[in-house]
Amino acid sequence: MQSSPQGHDGIEIRPVYGPGDAAADLPERLGEPGSFPYTRGVHPSMYTSKPWTMRQYAGFATAAESNRRYRDLLAAGTTGLSVAFDLPTQMGYDSDAPEAAGEVGKVGVAVDSLADMRVLFGGIPLDEVSTSMTINAPAAVLLLLYQLVAEEQGVDPAALRGTVQNDILKEYIARGTYIFPPAPSLRLVADTFAYCAAELPQWNTISISGYHMAEAGATPAQELAFTLADGIEYVNCAIAAGLDVDAVAPRLSFFFVARSRLLTEVAKFRAARRLWAHIMRDRFGAQDPRSMKLRFHTQTAGVELTAQQPEVNLARVTVQALAAVLGGTQSLHTNAYDEAIALPTDASARLALRTQQVIAGETDLTETVDPFAGSYAVEALTDAVEAEAERLIDAVFAHGSVVAAIEAGFQKSEIERSAYETAKRIDSGEQTVVGVNAYTLNGDEAPYQPLKVDPAIEAAQVQRLAAHRAGRDAAALDTALAAVKAAAAGTDNVLYPLKAALAAGATVGEVCTALADEWGRYIPTDNW
Repeated sequence: MQSSPQGHDGIEIRPVYGPGDAAADLPERLGEPGSFPYTRGVHPSMYTSKPWTMRQYAGFATAAESNRRYRDLLAAGTTGLSVAFDLPTQMGYDSDAPEAAGEVGKVGVAVDSLADMRVLFGGIPLDEVSTSMTINAPAAVLLLLYQLVAEEQGVDPAALRGTVQNDILKEYIARGTYIFPPAPSLRLVADTFAYCAAELPQWNTISISGYHMAEAGATPAQELAFTLADGIEYVNCAIAAGLDVDAVAPRLSFFFVARSRLLTEVAKFRAARRLWAHIMRDRFGAQDPRSMKLRFHTQTAGVELTAQQPEVNLARVTVQALAAVLGGTQSLHTNAYDEAIALPTDASARLALRTQQVIAGETDLTETVDPFAGSYAVEALTDAVEAEAERLIDAVFAHGSVVAAIEAGFQKSEIERSAYETAKRIDSGEQTVVGVNAYTLNGDEAPYQPLKVDPAIEAAQVQRLAAHRAGRDAAALDTALAAVKAAAAGTDNVLYPLKAALAAGATVGEVCTALADEWGRYIPTDNW
């Protein structure tokens, strides 16, 4: 019998495993559910008492359109919102900026100001939902807008629950939606940590993301290693800013992909928990058990969806969701089957949610904790992923820091090499992709009508922005923006003057420009 090709995900899977493949100290490596090193899960009961949070990533066109989608998802049983912002918002540009032309509302919702955020969450009680926002470079800005809307609703900020992605390091590695250079970007992250500790104690201040590295081509071990290395850098940054590790670490969360190679993905999630527990205890001396618990959100693999025979994506998403659940995720987003073609329709988004509900309500997976514990195959794979991830973490810090490794192009080149190898295997047929290089229909597929964003939306959004600007107190706005610049030039926490400026009507683009005036905008080096 042949082993699976190691190049498929960098980890060899053998045809048969036995007792000799399990570590001699397996009981210590496993621990009990809810106990160090958390291999079996971060809670003693896991899903037996409460299922994972079911999120659906949504946001498109205008705030009003997205608000309607959120209401539909909540009515359908979603237990947490996950906001997608358009590219101009992600890059800190207003909808009327030249750089935003043609992109307003395309891959997410356009949010230019407090006025848009009011509409986005209108009629949604923010003390009753958990909200995740996929935003990075201007994460602090969007979080403050959310807080302002909650306060207008009469909600105590201490009651707000959710996560802001706020993971700028992975933007330099895999996505590119950065604004400022690494040093001030990390300062903004640390300021957000401190602000939330004081003002939003239930808020997860960062979602350290391997998902986008995986979408760029990273193997499971690369995704895990580079994500945890970023986590180490953020903790270092917080400590350097004078924060106590046990004050910061319990509010850190992570974000991983769930691919179709179920066994390897389950092993990855279990290895992630064990690695992080040891990193926090042994590297940072954390004392609070909550600091050692790696809590994570999972999204099924968008990169594995196909435009060919899109209905087959229903099977892929189901397998990927099973991998996340069997791996012990705390929350899950299941992609809609049509997302390789366009933004999901109402019906496809609802069907994606129903996939999670079937797993939670109609299977027996919520009746026992970590059902794969002790499996010869899964335990051996967990050890293998862990060992390879440790090797790669050491390789990152051999450069001195994560930022130094980024500037040397290390993580990016490693991921690009893996992506190239995957593309070669698919092109040659060595790696099967149903509907693409196997079991094709030769152009006989049924036509599909994707959701389309009305191009008139951009003009309407620009008009709303102009009306918003016309109604502001110009003197108060100038004073507020000057305070943002002064804080950025000094050492004060910039979130407090940012909040005041946003409350005075400043736009996302205006406050990001005020910061950039002091910090500069980042231009990548030739290593990229």
